[in-house]
Amino acid sequence: MTAIDNLAKTLSKLPGVGPKSAARIAFHLVRTPSEYNALLAQNIAEIKDKVRPCSICGSYTETDPCPVCTDPGRDRTVLCIVEQPQDVITIQNSGAYNGLFHVLGGAINPLNSVGPEDLDFAGLVKRIEGGDFSEIIIATNPTEEGDTTALYIRHMLKDYPGLSLSRLAAGLPIGGDLEFADRSTLVRSLRGRVRY
Repeated sequence: MTAIDNLAKTLSKLPGVGPKSAARIAFHLVRTPSEYNALLAQNIAEIKDKVRPCSICGSYTETDPCPVCTDPGRDRTVLCIVEQPQDVITIQNSGAYNGLFHVLGGAINPLNSVGPEDLDFAGLVKRIEGGDFSEIIIATNPTEEGDTTALYIRHMLKDYPGLSLSRLAAGLPIGGDLEFADRSTLVRSLRGRVRY
């Protein structure tokens, strides 16, 4: 096996990178200047040493607690629950949310042996009991696993007085055509319809 084959095989283990893309990246790296490859290798080597989960919310950070948790300008009465740290960045980039976050570390998935005990529900309860939250936004993915996790959260928090629970809306994308929507998206859209 050649060095290019070894690199392509390693790259193909990255999420979203198949064998063809991995080979393209490997060939691209052969053509790039050595300085760039050295910088890329250094950045990859350093990431595990510099980035860690925030001790409060679980999002990835280089400082602990993270900048979101320590920002005094954020609304501390609203908590958005997400599955993964990258979901925090996605919601932050929307510019439509200014509350706090809680990262579960995944979604309940019995087929892959991921149960509630494998996710950070204990930290969630601790934060809710120690905080002054009035609204919890459940922002799990619109998948079977995300729906299961959302139902679990709803059941877990049902007895907390004064706590409003909401879930991100799901349905047809803006600019999409009905004819191209899959059945489950249409079902979600119909069930989640709003008055007009």
